Amino acid sequence: MCLAIPVQVTELLEGDMARVTLDGVRKTISLALVDDVKPGDYVILHVGYALNKIDPEEAEATLALLAEAGQLQGAGA
Repeated sequence: MCLAIPVQVTELLEGDMARVTLDGVRKTISLALVDDVKPGDYVILHVGYALNKIDPEEAEATLALLAEAGQLQGAGA
């Protein structure tokens, strides 16, 4: 089973890369597949690549569901 999760972009880096955060974990990912991303945006992350942007309300709702299911420590990114 594959899982793609919402993460929040905290910093743009060189070479279509970005730093993101989820539940206190920071990771560097590729933005090569997504245009017009800026810090504060939420993207769907799968195996190190952002697949698309999503609106903050949808991201927060998804993260809350994951937290409720015991998959995250908190409800926010």
